[in-house]
Amino acid sequence: MERVGPSTTVKYECLLFDMDDTLYPMSLGLNSACRKNIEEFMLTHLNIDECEVPTMCLDLYREHGTTMAGLKALGYKFDDDEFHALVHGTLPYHTLKPDLVLRNILLSMPQRKIIFTNADKAHAAQVLSRMCLEDCFEGVICFETLNNNPVEEPQSMKCSINETDDINRLSSATRIICKPALESFQAAAIIANIDPNKTIFFDDSIRNIATGKAAGFHTVIVGRSSLVPGADHALRSIHNMREALPELWECEGEEYTEQMMIHSTAVETVVKA
Repeated sequence: MERVGPSTTVKYECLLFDMDDTLYPMSLGLNSACRKNIEEFMLTHLNIDECEVPTMCLDLYREHGTTMAGLKALGYKFDDDEFHALVHGTLPYHTLKPDLVLRNILLSMPQRKIIFTNADKAHAAQVLSRMCLEDCFEGVICFETLNNNPVEEPQSMKCSINETDDINRLSSATRIICKPALESFQAAAIIANIDPNKTIFFDDSIRNIATGKAAGFHTVIVGRSSLVPGADHALRSIHNMREALPELWECEGEEYTEQMMIHSTAVETVVKA
């Protein structure tokens, strides 16, 4: 576990969490099972040559953020819900157990807490429910949130007209918005009505952390004991948050509490897909 510089004096207003391989360890096997299911989908539903599937799956993931986004960019046509149902339908969800330690940590934190995942809402619901964390988060920004809903700029957000137009244009069916694209972070900030400079972003992905930092977020790489480019903090486990970031529990005063209540009310109905 590693930290940069002295403890910051920024009043953090929101904590933005990736879900898969961040709230639980990769060793549980959901990641590898998901990739296997994606390869099976490419083989049986898109008729891609079996010898090409593994390399193509990985290359598209690396280039486009998700293999699904890459397939769509190449012109493959398939139903999004069908894809997600087949890819996530046989995942070993039984390996996910209630995490009461993490639950208590999250509930003790005064900031707003939001999930930011590339996965679909059904998968997010499964994971959070099985870990007993569903009521620990104000909402979930997921595939449907970023790709099925128009992005509208709250009046309280200081976003240029051109930037908002760009995000709305990219929300069309011709392109999937997902991490690590900068547009996904810009959209998440608008949807959740958050200030990146007062938000901490937690993720296990090195490239997501790099983009999060470029988008103005404070960043924490999870699952590593040393820093990566763009990371302000490194956590071997998500359970180490209190030890690594004690400032998150420091009292910010009545003004801060009132501000959080106002923001929470404003976003509650829009971050859920």
